[in-house]
Parts: sequence; C-alpha cells; structure tokens
Amino acid sequence: MSKFTLPVRLALLVTGTTLPMIVFAAGIAFYHYKQDRNVATRRVLETVRSLRLVLDSEVQRMTGSLQVLALTNSLRNDDFTNFRRIALGFIDQYGKDGLLLISDRKGRLLFSSATEDPASLPPRGNLDIVGKVFAAKAPQYSDLFTGAINGRQVVTVEVPVFRNGEAIFDLCFSPPVRLFQELIEKQRPDPQWTVSLLDAKGTVIARVPNPGETFGKRASPSLYEEMFRAPEATLSTVSLDGIALASAYTRSQLTGWTVAAGVPESSLIAPLWRNIAITGLIGGILLLIGLTFAVRMATTIARGEMLHDLLIEELNHRVKNTLALMQAIAVQTFRSASRDERTKFEGRLGALAEAHNLLSQEKWAGSELKDVVARVLQPFLLNAPERIRMDGPAVPLSPRLAVVLSMIVHEIATNAAKYGALSNETGRVTLEWEVIADTPKPRLRLIWTEIGGPPVTEPVRRGFGSRLIERSARDQLGGEATVDFLPRGVVCTVTCALDEAH
Repeated sequence: MSKFTLPVRLALLVTGTTLPMIVFAAGIAFYHYKQDRNVATRRVLETVRSLRLVLDSEVQRMTGSLQVLALTNSLRNDDFTNFRRIALGFIDQYGKDGLLLISDRKGRLLFSSATEDPASLPPRGNLDIVGKVFAAKAPQYSDLFTGAINGRQVVTVEVPVFRNGEAIFDLCFSPPVRLFQELIEKQRPDPQWTVSLLDAKGTVIARVPNPGETFGKRASPSLYEEMFRAPEATLSTVSLDGIALASAYTRSQLTGWTVAAGVPESSLIAPLWRNIAITGLIGGILLLIGLTFAVRMATTIARGEMLHDLLIEELNHRVKNTLALMQAIAVQTFRSASRDERTKFEGRLGALAEAHNLLSQEKWAGSELKDVVARVLQPFLLNAPERIRMDGPAVPLSPRLAVVLSMIVHEIATNAAKYGALSNETGRVTLEWEVIADTPKPRLRLIWTEIGGPPVTEPVRRGFGSRLIERSARDQLGGEATVDFLPRGVVCTVTCALDEAH
C-alpha cells in the first residue's frame, strides 16, 4: 500500500460514514418540521373555532336583546315616543355609532334612533333582508352594505316584531363595525398572525393587520376560491398583504359569516433551516476533524509498517467514537431546539372563547359567574330590574364554562320573556346557584325559578331551546339540565362540573 493510498481510503471511510448521518439528521429535522407545522395548523383551526364561538355569542346577545325590545308594550302599541327611551338605553351598551330602525315590510321607516322625525328619512337600505325577515319570521343577519341613512358600510341584525302572531315590523340594529374590529384584535393570538372576519359573500368586515386598507375588500383569491367549498378547512393561502400563510377558516351557522386566520409560513420554516444549519455545522466540523485525524494517522502509519496494525485499530476506534459523538450532539441539539419551538408556540395560546364583552375585556382569563349572568340578563332588566333576583356565592368560571352557561341562561331568559314570568307585568324570576363540594370534583348547580307568570302547561313536544339547553349541559359541560313545568311556574335546574383550575 502506497503512502498516498491509505490517506485516500481513510478519507473515503470517514466521508462515507459521516455524510449519511448528516443527511439522516437533516431528514429527522424535516420530519419534525412537518409535525410542528401540522400542530400549528391545528392550532389555527382551534383558534378560528374559538373566535367563531365568541362572535356567535356576541351576535346572539344582540339578537336576544332585540327580541326582548320587540316584546315591549310600547312597541306593541305603536308608542314610538316611549319606545325611544328604551331604544336609546339599548344603544348606549354599544356606543353612539349604533343605529336602531323600525320599518314596515315595504321598507318605510317608522322609527329611527337618529332622529325624532323618521318621515324625513329615505326608505330602508338593503330591502332584500327586510323581505327575508317578513318571509322567515325569524332573525336575519346581513352582509356588508352601504346604509341609506349614514352612507357608511354596515352590517345589521334584524328581528321581526309580532302582533297576534303576524310580523308587523322589522326591528333592525346596526352595531358599530369597530365592535367586531376590537373583538378580532383582542382575540389575535400573536402579532404575526393574520385574522379576518368576512361576511357571507367573502367581504372583509374586520381584520388585523391593516384593517383600514382591507375593510370592505374581498378576501384574497387563494382564500376566496376555497372558503365556499366546505364549512371549515385548513389550507395554504396568500394574504391581501402578499404573505404566505398556513391558514384555517370556519363559517358560522348562525350568521353565515366566516372567521379566517393564518400564521406566516416563514415563522414555521425558520426552525427547520436553523436545525439543518446546526446539524450541518456540527457534521462539517466533525467531518473535518475526522479527515484531519485520518490524514495524520495515515501519514504516521506510512512511516513505519511495524505500527500499521495498531494504528489502524486505533483509527477505527476513534472514528467510531467521533461518529457516535456527532450523532449524540446532533440529536440533543435538535431535540432542544424542537422543544423550545413547541414551547414558544404553546406559550402564545390564549383563552378559547369569550362569553360576551365581559370575557373579551378579560381576554378569556375567565370571569365570575355573577358577572357573566348579570351581563346575559342585562337586556331583560331594562324595564323592571327588580323582577329578577340573583343570589349565590362567588364562583370563578373558565372561559369554556362561561361561554356555555351564558348561552344556557340566555335561552332560559328568552323563553321566560316570550312565554313565562317575564312575558307579563307581574311575573318574577329567581336565579340561585351553589357549589356542591361533597363530590370528588366540585359541581355547580343553578336553579331558575319563575312565579307570577301566565298559567303553565307542559308543551306537547320539546322545542329547539329545550334541546339546546339539555344538549349544551350534557355534551359541553358534562352535566345535566332539567325543566319542570310546575303550576306556579317553570323551574329549570342545571348542574355541571367545575373545571379543576377553579
């Protein structure tokens, strides 16, 4: 063997064993990148689902409040002068930019919170939704359109006003669009994320970032082409700002509006390049060390055949140790980087849902049960706050419990306003709650009791509201709800387990 052949063979040996391990480590890095990307995409989908729940809760609260206004005696008796006082109290909850209108089926304005002389106002804008309210006799939610009165682009929540079982008016509320913008901004998990609220036609109602430049524009082509194919999905899109996003969207069954969000692809691929760079750097250094060592060993062996066997054995031993060390360093470095990346992503999770504006202000950190219930019942207290009594200890709720319980209480109160103790002038309601601590896991019990209302008869079949209350308590709270139609009034009992964090 010549003195040149041995160094070449050793170099090939070191290269042939080191390079495959570098490639293998890079492959592991890419595999974990794909796993982390899938986790991030699922997080985006969970986020838009939570945002949709917050949006639906807010819109349901508006709808319930409007339905309560539609039941007032002033409106039933065409007493618009007295109704104005109640209407202005309702609008104060949302700010001066809110607008409340009453029109007939032809779009003629009979009442406007903006003026005491509706005769001087033009006919209603968006007559299509007015027709839908009278045809469906149910609440309707508009897309973005230009209002006839203020000339601004608005969305509306509209409910029918009934008299003797027939729809006679359309009660329309145009909330300030900034309300939805603030909701999106508060629920945005991270400044790098893009979050949008779009109407049923794919037009931007609220968005971060750059809300001013994108309001009223259609969704980006890559999102617009896909968002009508399915109620929700994950996909890769390019935002209106030209940024590649790993995105998800979900459509509200209540309003038909869509919530979409995305995280920049660049933030997901950066850890991959960092891990590959670290692996390549470590592998290159170890390869260089191995080659240098191989050349020196080969030169030493060439100087004396007597040490040939011993040096070859030593060379093999050191190369194996070097390769093992390289593998350990690469794996440990990658694992460390991956954990840090996942911790970074997981550290940006916010709370999941917001129950009305109260939870939005608290940023989903949870809220007291009394605050949540009081917020839900606020529309029912406008005329006679003494008719509803609340009593119970302080009970902190997680965002999940706050959202679901607010929906249940709202449904019960709405039923009471339509058919029960809040539908006349003498009925009263007591809402009491207690924490049952003598079980392995503390449980919450709420009892809604009505007295003084119209005569109670048990319905022949359960309506949607009863099914909503029972299924929400059972499926989302892991508890149960019972409704007893007693002669003196309805009694509804809801029990559920409190989250361990509380």
